Amino acid sequence: MNDHDQDPTLLWQTKLHARLHDPAEKALVLLRDPAGHEGGSSRALHRLLGYQRLDVANLDPDNADVLHTALFHHGIPAPIYETVRRADWWAAAADRPQWPMQEITITTRKGEQRTLKVADHAQVRWTNKPVLIHPLTAKEFDLGRSGGLGDTDLADLKSRSFEHFADLVQQQDDGTPHWQRTLLAYWRFGPELREEEDNGKLGALWPLLPADTRVPDHSIWDHLDLTSAFAGAFAGDPDGEVALLTMALGPVQGFIAAARTTSDLWAGSHLLSRLAWEAMKPVCEALGPDAILFPRLRGVPQVDVWLREECGLPGKLFADAPWTEGNTDANPLFAAALPNRFVALVPRARAAVLARQVEDTVRGWLKQLGETVVDRLLVEAGMDKAERQHCHQQMRDQLAGFPEVHWAAVPFSLIRPRNTERQTDLDTTQLSQAMAPFFGVQPGQPAGFLDSPAWKVLQAETKWDDRTTFFAPNPGALYPAVQDLAERVLAAAKSVRPFAQTEQTGWRCSLTGETEWLTTDPAHLTLTATQRKTQRTLWTEIARRRPAWARKGEHLGALPAIKRLWPTIFAKEVGQVLGDRDSDSARRFVISTHTMALAHQIDRWLADGAKTTPELTRALAEHGDSPVALPRQTMRKYARQPQALDRARRLPGLLETAAEQEDLDEAGAQALRKAVQGALGSGADDRVETYYSLVLMDGDRMGAWLAGGDEYAITYGESFHPQVRKVVEQQASRQKHLKAYTEQKRAVSPNRHLAISGALNDFSLHVVPHVVETEFPGRLIYAGGDDVLAMLPVADLLPAMQRLRVAYAGHDPQHEKGDRSKGLTLHEGFALLQTKQGPRLLRMMGDKATASCGAVVAHHQAQLGAVMRELRAAEQRAKNVGERNAFSLTLVKRSGGALSVTAKWGEPATLLHDLRGFLRHEGVSRRAVYNSLDWLKDLPHDRPEMLASLLAYQLDRQSDQAARKDHDVPDLARRLAALTFDDEAHPETRPERTTGAVRRDRLDWLANFMGVAEFLARETRSGA
Repeated sequence: MNDHDQDPTLLWQTKLHARLHDPAEKALVLLRDPAGHEGGSSRALHRLLGYQRLDVANLDPDNADVLHTALFHHGIPAPIYETVRRADWWAAAADRPQWPMQEITITTRKGEQRTLKVADHAQVRWTNKPVLIHPLTAKEFDLGRSGGLGDTDLADLKSRSFEHFADLVQQQDDGTPHWQRTLLAYWRFGPELREEEDNGKLGALWPLLPADTRVPDHSIWDHLDLTSAFAGAFAGDPDGEVALLTMALGPVQGFIAAARTTSDLWAGSHLLSRLAWEAMKPVCEALGPDAILFPRLRGVPQVDVWLREECGLPGKLFADAPWTEGNTDANPLFAAALPNRFVALVPRARAAVLARQVEDTVRGWLKQLGETVVDRLLVEAGMDKAERQHCHQQMRDQLAGFPEVHWAAVPFSLIRPRNTERQTDLDTTQLSQAMAPFFGVQPGQPAGFLDSPAWKVLQAETKWDDRTTFFAPNPGALYPAVQDLAERVLAAAKSVRPFAQTEQTGWRCSLTGETEWLTTDPAHLTLTATQRKTQRTLWTEIARRRPAWARKGEHLGALPAIKRLWPTIFAKEVGQVLGDRDSDSARRFVISTHTMALAHQIDRWLADGAKTTPELTRALAEHGDSPVALPRQTMRKYARQPQALDRARRLPGLLETAAEQEDLDEAGAQALRKAVQGALGSGADDRVETYYSLVLMDGDRMGAWLAGGDEYAITYGESFHPQVRKVVEQQASRQKHLKAYTEQKRAVSPNRHLAISGALNDFSLHVVPHVVETEFPGRLIYAGGDDVLAMLPVADLLPAMQRLRVAYAGHDPQHEKGDRSKGLTLHEGFALLQTKQGPRLLRMMGDKATASCGAVVAHHQAQLGAVMRELRAAEQRAKNVGERNAFSLTLVKRSGGALSVTAKWGEPATLLHDLRGFLRHEGVSRRAVYNSLDWLKDLPHDRPEMLASLLAYQLDRQSDQAARKDHDVPDLARRLAALTFDDEAHPETRPERTTGAVRRDRLDWLANFMGVAEFLARETRSGA
């Protein structure tokens, strides 16, 4: 298969055949169907596509000439058959542990021959004992507790599977199959069995059906994806060789961090995600999206758009996709769903060419976007957009070399079989030599996976007493070693950063201070900030005509200008994708920090009937012409009260108007403020909330998760079906090396990457938006993989943080059996989400996964850049001071000063929530905290029992009978004292990490803890 450049159809035929080599329903028919698992829908689909499967039962499977001569008319060409068979072997070896095989003797035309078959005790009839294993936690899910699946009608099952795939076949004008589109349709929609086709019986189970009943920790779709990826890479190389290509874009944090508004934050993360897709697209176009092993691209909205718009898949296939409905930024297309790196299987000979193509494509796309941005700026400013404009050249110069593209490719040809007939007894000499400098060992000395107990067992056949053996591996089993080497080579490549100096002579960008700001006249670059006010610069015109693109006084360079216009450009793109060709853009709502601060009070006002006063009615009539966007939860909750919602959308605008008129008409501004406070406020002074919160969450040790670190990996033994595991463990008790194999942590595999990527995609695309914007009145700024940035009312900060943390793992300890009341059930590493299309079962990271969270409560007028710096510092405290799986919350007070508390999840987070609830009670005085803080500084630092007693006394004294009835005050005081002196709760003050006043530090920590709880408990927080 070395002529795909002349006939690319052969590549897509090979990959399609690879996707059909096993039927989707394999686990349900195995050991039940007399025709064998390949005799069902898979064979029928080959006939539908013009192929006829070979009957090779009586042929020598290693003799390609015999196979070729036995082909039927329009049958599968022998080279394709050989390529797919090899791909299947390698995929199986890469994705699953070896299982027991048994030597048997068969009689052929050449006489008696010994061969291997699956041992009888390792053959699992899955329908009788349907068990799934979570690949990241080893949790077992017995689907047969309510009865087995053995009564499933075989004919009906195979018929439904065939009809599902037959409907996905794409044809050319002449009626023949369109191989590429059919492959893409099978990849994208194969795992989605529609309810009308399924009658509700298999829809939930279909995406989870295991590839191998003996190792049910990965799905048939994972195996078909990997087999197709290997087959395409083999077929695209002149020598049938494959390489693992890893690529990364950068820089990341600095690009996102340069922001002045929440819109800037979203634009930076979303644009980086889009750049990642533009980098992956050349590989997808050349080899199909299944060639990319990480991240998983199936179901990503931007990839769906490519399939429909550029690849030609019919729109009806996407009719139920959430991104096809809704022309607002609630559309999933607005989510930043892709990371800045990817791993792909590619033909060895084309690895370098593809890498250079990726680099050229992503930079070319950004260059074109830059040209579009400059043209839009010039048109909006009323200036000539001719090519001679200086800002065009500035844009090209400042984008040169961005983004940085790093790549590494490691060929599997470093592994050679010593016995080419059966590919056993692998020679890893070249691989070991290549690994040596990256692992710090001497050449020839095994390192990494080659030095693991698992490989010591797998590298040679292991025979048991009953003539059972572990089948010797093929090169696919060494995927962990190749992947580890590729990651280390990539890290080395990233450490070498070429630097090309550029001359920047004029005044710099207002946002970054790194490059000149864009201008039509180079002379303008010498103007001071004061002089620019009287000159007609590009940016003064933009600020006057399009204030959303530039604030007054802002002058931006190339990348900040692209980020500032990206929301407008992308919204228009979404509008066109949705078919609204005449619309300038999809509607995009930017919720201000001020609106978020008021969100809770606005919701309460609407719930109370949206009552107005004469003063408010007059204010709305005279100044209510500036409606703002409200949280989606609020808009959905009160959708049947359009008039009330309309008034609610104008209330923050009245306060903004009052602030603007303060200097010109103090009395009028005060009247506006009082009108709004009278409606929204509560209590004697009718104050309104002026503080909002930001949450930044990040999964812990994601590098170790992807690398398969021992702390996060399951063992080989845990991967087996319980029936197989029992037999293997019996043998392992008598053979030390086999015992070492079963207890060895599984090395990284493509299945692991797909499982992690799938969990992160589902978390960011489906679960996070539901939590932030459906369960709470928050605003999601971005969610990409394990990263989340969201804005919330202060009142909802603590419960939202905790909900995001448990949703990431897919397990809520407070609701062991799941809580369905919120539309999202979390249990044992899975999430069941109720959607418009019906319930959706999503696999999360599992209870071994942890996340750290930083949070900031700040005044709505505080500079966003400063708030973001505090937020990132809080997240780093959670990871470093809190030693991960922790949270850190900072209060940035308008009056000056700050409070922060860092602690672990679990009891500290729960206690902070409970203490806040107690202090919010109307029968509790704020002096409960103030008085405690006053005497706390004089308390002996080694008397926890005294601390509990004094806290109980003070809290009891400052609360009335109703408060004491609603809250167990002595227990609250006991928990506070216990937490203060608990080493695990706040590791930053453990004795081994500090000296001297360690116990004094604990009391300081408690003071901050109680101070934060008191601040969060206030009904409103004013700017004083």
